[in-house]
Amino acid sequence: MKVGDLEVLPIVDGTGREQAREVLSAPGGGDRWACHPEHLDADGNLELTLGGFLLRTGDRVVLVDAGVGRIHNDHYAGGGFLDALDAHGVAPGDVTDVVFTHLHFDHVGWATSKGQVVFDRATYRVHAADWAHFVEAADADPGAVRKLAPLRERLATFDAEHTVAPGLDARPTPGHTPGSTSYVVSSHGERALLIGDVAHSVVELEEPDWEAVFDVDPVAARAMRNRIADEVADTDDLVVPAHLPGLAVGRIVTFGDRRRVVIS
Repeated sequence: MKVGDLEVLPIVDGTGREQAREVLSAPGGGDRWACHPEHLDADGNLELTLGGFLLRTGDRVVLVDAGVGRIHNDHYAGGGFLDALDAHGVAPGDVTDVVFTHLHFDHVGWATSKGQVVFDRATYRVHAADWAHFVEAADADPGAVRKLAPLRERLATFDAEHTVAPGLDARPTPGHTPGSTSYVVSSHGERALLIGDVAHSVVELEEPDWEAVFDVDPVAARAMRNRIADEVADTDDLVVPAHLPGLAVGRIVTFGDRRRVVIS
């Protein structure tokens, strides 16, 4: 994906599958997925590509999210992230920044491995509200704490919009998690919004009332999702959810009062 002079590269780690009707739905009853069968496999699963994105800008080598790691179970299977980076000529020691859209397990998998920081020369950046929720809270999940605690010495938190690197800006977009953050890549008047799990499927961007069971605050998440979709609709801006098949990107267009995502 080219954004002006900048290139954003998908880094695929693996694949997840979830029963679509169990994780994404709309109020009011009825099988709304029946209107979107093209997004499901024969068993009604939603395929979620797992990974992150690589951006080189100036003297910085930036990862947006870090895949699912070595997990391999009935729903999620990773393991390809470091090889995918190597295919682009990037070794772990080359990475200067790892920025997280949020701290769910399938976005931090290669942040650490077996208690050791993987990108050991990088600064790890995340919204302070997510760090508090996933690591510092008294009821934080012990597995998340073990995974993320080794990052403390390399951690930089934030709580507002700011420029991370030339052409890369962080924009807090809470709802999915307390500190969910989107990253805006911009160059020469072109933009791409890397929105993490603000949306898991194009259906959430097309249908304004859908919700995900993963959202900490479903009302706030739905409002944020619609705000972003309305902002980029009928523009040249690219919208980049974290889990579209193949880490695809799209544009949002409107037909009357309906939104549609056009994958490019």
